[in-house]
Amino acid sequence: MEFDQHTVVLLSWPEDAPELPRDAADRLRDAHLAHQAGLVEQGLVLAAGPFLDPDDDRLRGFAVLAVDRAAARELYGNDPAVRAGRLVVRVMSWLVPQGNVRFGGVPIPRSMLEMAAGD
Repeated sequence: MEFDQHTVVLLSWPEDAPELPRDAADRLRDAHLAHQAGLVEQGLVLAAGPFLDPDDDRLRGFAVLAVDRAAARELYGNDPAVRAGRLVVRVMSWLVPQGNVRFGGVPIPRSMLEMAAGD
């Protein structure tokens, strides 16, 4: 059997995440979303999104990338929320039977306002 290999990034809150005022946290979240949307637009991220009700409350979301692990670390190392210490990145390879998973070119929101508007 042949396998496709994808790179997966898990995003989680660190135990020592800095506290931010609500408005600063909102701006940082929008900057994170804009960064991730830019990676999708460049074809580097194939799918991304938050977790709902994870067993570990620190797990926030994940992304599947079309780049190797080193490139994924670099791309997410530039994420504003990661640089601010609000998210931690874990990178790994994911093997699935060849052709078993397909990703469409669906845009993701660049901000919370865009999410709320459904655009």
